[in-house]
Amino acid sequence: MFEVANYKFLFVTGSQFLYGPEVLKQVEADSREIVDALNKSGKLPYPVEFKTVGVTAENITETLKEASFDDSVAGVITWAHTFSPAKNWIRGTQLLTKPLLHLATQYLNEIPYSTIDFDYMNLNQSAHGDREYAFINARLRKNNKIILGHWADEDIQHQIAKWMDVAVAYNESYKIKVVTFADKMRNVAVTDGDKIEAQIKLGWTVDYYGVGDLVEYVNAVPDADIDALYDSLQESYDYVIGDNSPEKFEHNVKYQLREYIGIKTFMDEKGYSAFTTNFEDLVGLEQLPGLAAQLLLAEGYGFAGEGDWKTAGLTRLLKILSHNQATAFMEDYTLDLRKGHEAILGSHMLEVDPSIASDKPRVEVHPLGIGGKDDPARLVFSGREGDAVDVTLADFGDEFKLISYEVRGNKPEAETPFLPVAKQLWTPKAGLKAGAEGWLTVGGGHHTTLSFTIDTEQLEDLAKLFDLTFVDIK
Repeated sequence: MFEVANYKFLFVTGSQFLYGPEVLKQVEADSREIVDALNKSGKLPYPVEFKTVGVTAENITETLKEASFDDSVAGVITWAHTFSPAKNWIRGTQLLTKPLLHLATQYLNEIPYSTIDFDYMNLNQSAHGDREYAFINARLRKNNKIILGHWADEDIQHQIAKWMDVAVAYNESYKIKVVTFADKMRNVAVTDGDKIEAQIKLGWTVDYYGVGDLVEYVNAVPDADIDALYDSLQESYDYVIGDNSPEKFEHNVKYQLREYIGIKTFMDEKGYSAFTTNFEDLVGLEQLPGLAAQLLLAEGYGFAGEGDWKTAGLTRLLKILSHNQATAFMEDYTLDLRKGHEAILGSHMLEVDPSIASDKPRVEVHPLGIGGKDDPARLVFSGREGDAVDVTLADFGDEFKLISYEVRGNKPEAETPFLPVAKQLWTPKAGLKAGAEGWLTVGGGHHTTLSFTIDTEQLEDLAKLFDLTFVDIK
């Protein structure tokens, strides 16, 4: 399921005719050399294609219009090699619908004091041209990214690579379709939201289907497909029968696999990439999807429980941004308030993504105590250690807010024999008290997406592209 288009990025260099054709030839040669070096660096997740030296309003406008309507283009990288009159960029920039990176660099990384002359100055005016070009983007209120540094430096290439992932996620966001099987959990406020506004701001399509529509797909799954998956799954996960009879364990695991195949078939046929379930509406299903949801999350689908379509869409979006690496649906579960142990234990009833597991997940069957259905199979594991971000999307009626803080992930301090679920411990880097108080003050929800791959700069860039309010709790 985890597939994105074969995107590319266009490289457009700004210049003008003032210094003659020889200078323009050198501008293009330098630009092509930079693009070739970036592509050969091995640092960038997507290729860069040199497009043109922009010298008139007409050719700049035509180039940026082409970028806007070429589905293979994820974004545009611009460079002001010489002085590039910014009025030439106005119309094209107004029409540009793709993410824009202003790479504020220059061909050489030094000032050649012993040889510098006016010819050199005429050709190497990035410090001059950048300010002219950046002004018009600021004047146009363009939500562009600016990266300053030498193009050959590894840290600059790394920053470009991170921005590329953001740009691709932005483009892919307009393809996200969330299916909600039943509505959200009754009487809950934070999981509600304006689906039309989400489509306007984020590009997401959110559709409702009754559980009965899903049940038809689940019941139609061939037994042979379930049996084959039951056998192959043991290569990745340990089967722990526990207190169950072998017959009950096998039946309950196989029913989760039936749900997995049914949900996957439903979504793939109808073009959905994220989904929600709700334990208050399971008519026709034997179990609340647990293992089923975890396997789909591992493949890159978005998911959230209790009808929370905002977090389901967000999880899918951040999985795209992270290349589906160590990024999981999460919930604030319970707290450790002891001095020196301050932490949040995150989990969900069943559906935490095994991409954050630090140990080999175990398939287990246990009672759930909610929903009134049969004991669901689920993956049980402990989360990992490392730096991460925890993110939620909140609808305040007049705006969406992307709320986040940086956290330190830790493994739980001990086993939880009476809580057989996947679990992750973390502490806000601001401290539990300051971080959690900040989160509560701005209205952050209990459902989140936790990522050990994404960083705050990328979240801020993403929010800027969507023109969302970004709240970074420090």
